[in-house]
Amino acid sequence: MAGCSSGTATTGPAPVPAAVSPAELAQVTLRVGDQKGGVKSLLTAANQLAGVPYRIAWSTFTSGPPLLEAASAGAIDIGRVGNTPPIFAAAAKARISVVSVAKSDVEREAVLVPPDSPLREVKALKGKTIAVAKGSSAHGQLLNTLKNAGLTTKDVKLSFLQPSEAYAAFTQHRVDAWAIWDPYTAQAQLDAHARVLADGRGSSNGLAFETASTAALADPGRNAAIKDFVTRVVEAQLWSGRHHDEWAKTWAAETGLSLAVAQKAVAAGRDRPVPLDESVIASEQQLADAFAEDGTLPGKVDFGAFADRRYALEIEAARSNG
Repeated sequence: MAGCSSGTATTGPAPVPAAVSPAELAQVTLRVGDQKGGVKSLLTAANQLAGVPYRIAWSTFTSGPPLLEAASAGAIDIGRVGNTPPIFAAAAKARISVVSVAKSDVEREAVLVPPDSPLREVKALKGKTIAVAKGSSAHGQLLNTLKNAGLTTKDVKLSFLQPSEAYAAFTQHRVDAWAIWDPYTAQAQLDAHARVLADGRGSSNGLAFETASTAALADPGRNAAIKDFVTRVVEAQLWSGRHHDEWAKTWAAETGLSLAVAQKAVAAGRDRPVPLDESVIASEQQLADAFAEDGTLPGKVDFGAFADRRYALEIEAARSNG
């Protein structure tokens, strides 16, 4: 099933290349972008990397925006990002398409404050400095959290920092609050005794996307590898919902996180694969419109133009089998 994207808002549906033989697929190296506690550790835990009929080259990124920059530039073929990075990439006319989607519990997307902070409600953030990774899912959650409290990003001071930098700034009291996601939320709560000022309920759709470069989608071998890869991710996501202990142990081992942090993050609920349907597109469009209204994006983004449903049948089969 061809979707409605080739990486720009004006070029129409992306063509689906012809199938390849097993011998041709075996020659493919799929370049996968990942984040801390991401897809590699999940696939490892679920034993989904066994018998992969192509090679995988992994690259690790600090957050979604640099991962998608690499995908658009052709440096990687696919990677998982949260709900906001594809919107910023679409606004920049990046050469990417979202090809599958999962939904997680939004309580672990949080605006944190230090344990001794006097801040007790979101309205009190006015004039305060908030650390956040620009264009990340936390940026989207923060935008809506402020909006729900009658504030805009102009009412606060945003300090655009990647998670490791933000954690240092947060623990050293160089920022007043931190908008972040798991496993960093769990790490900050357990190690720095952070307090949740607001979570993602009512401010985040909890969506995350496997996002591919349009160059990879146009290449017969890499397209075939991506089709296999996204179905393995779906099966691993379903597995993780039934095997919290095994998933947490592998996550901790892969990332260097303490087992307690990994267990806390896993216990909160992980990704559940859902169809890349019109409700998902509409939810993302609402978020894109909110960024445009805020002035963070220069104009309107047509998110639907960046959704490619070519793997829908295979993904649905994997969901049904799980």
